Amino acid sequence: MSSINISRRSVLRGLGAALAIPSLESFGNTRSTNIPLRMGFTYIPNGVILEEWKPKEFGKLSELPTSLKPLQSHTNDFQVMSGLNHTKAYANGDGGGDHARANATFLTGCQAKKTAGKDIKIGISVDQIAAESIGNNTKLKSLELSCDGVRRSGKCDSGYSCAYQYNLSWKTDSMPMVPESNPRLVFERLFGDASSTLDRKNQLKRRTLNKSILDFALDGAGSLNKRLGKDDREKLNEYFSSIRELEQRLDREEKNWDQNPSLKSPDGIPGNYKEHIGIMFDMMALAFQSDSTRISSFLLAHDGSNRSFRDIGVPEGHHSLSHHKNDPEKIKKLARIDQFYSEQFAYFLNRLSTIREIDGSRLLDHCMIVFGGGISDGNRHRHSDLPVLLAGGKSHGLSTGRHVDYGSVPMTNLFLGILERAGVQASQVGDSTGILTDI
Repeated sequence: MSSINISRRSVLRGLGAALAIPSLESFGNTRSTNIPLRMGFTYIPNGVILEEWKPKEFGKLSELPTSLKPLQSHTNDFQVMSGLNHTKAYANGDGGGDHARANATFLTGCQAKKTAGKDIKIGISVDQIAAESIGNNTKLKSLELSCDGVRRSGKCDSGYSCAYQYNLSWKTDSMPMVPESNPRLVFERLFGDASSTLDRKNQLKRRTLNKSILDFALDGAGSLNKRLGKDDREKLNEYFSSIRELEQRLDREEKNWDQNPSLKSPDGIPGNYKEHIGIMFDMMALAFQSDSTRISSFLLAHDGSNRSFRDIGVPEGHHSLSHHKNDPEKIKKLARIDQFYSEQFAYFLNRLSTIREIDGSRLLDHCMIVFGGGISDGNRHRHSDLPVLLAGGKSHGLSTGRHVDYGSVPMTNLFLGILERAGVQASQVGDSTGILTDI
């Protein structure tokens, strides 16, 4: 069909609603080279049982180890990266505090200043380097998510400020990008009209009327639909359905919290951890699909988290178990927790795989998603040979379906490689020593 005058950043607006329109063929360009490359960073805490997490052989991925088994159907969609280090997460003369340093260093590659006061200092994180360069192309420069509560101050780990432990993303060396853990607030940030001073009032009005955000935004969709081809209409309807399903899911969860006070946290966060993670991954997927942002980070749990996993038969706290002292039973339980996190990441990859871009390729093929943590061995607080996967990016030349050994290089070299692929010019990220080009 002939191209019609629709902007890449077209938005449907209504009462407190602003829905960005995903790429459509009618935008006039279907070449995959013009589909934006997104980047995501997801953090798992307390290290892993490496013997159960990393494949035994290098080269082509085939049969995955126990902890990565949930990702078996996606072996051609990611690469396992060995030999990446965060030496700035070691004490380097600062004594205890490996969990705070692991979090703070993960996306910055910098040594955190040891303080529990206001004089925090770390470095700019890779996601914010990207946001500063390409963030103005989207509604949100970046999106920061978490399943933890917000902590901006106070003492958390051996004399380190809680700000280090509860934030992955840093806009400056002293200003964290505080993540959001409340799913409803993330939803409204993505699809509400944040430009309106009446946004909060309109949110309440919509919910009082028991109406979907789509009911208000779709008033302007009729004329648009008439100008779209069949494939575009189907794609747009799928996108709207995803938003509606997520909104209904939030409504169901909130009603469940109201009816069962014991399940409701003070901030209205889901009482079920798996459900919480799934909703947040859905938010990230929709943010990428709608091109509301191209950069996102997700702190699944802060390092040092002592969350228990009773649903999978692990009633003990994660951090307590991580100091296993080679106890076989504890190691077995830790491997089960590692597998749990792989299951959640598999859910996210499944989600990205079902969303199609304008050229028929998968959204996953236009994403670079880092999945890993700042500690390899939780028992000894090692920050070398970190557990790291890089998923997606096929349409942009990334090598998938393999396990590669980089020997021993800063993880920030990988970040420079990711930035280069995204068209972001950067000469340094933290302690980087060069661009990791073989990705």
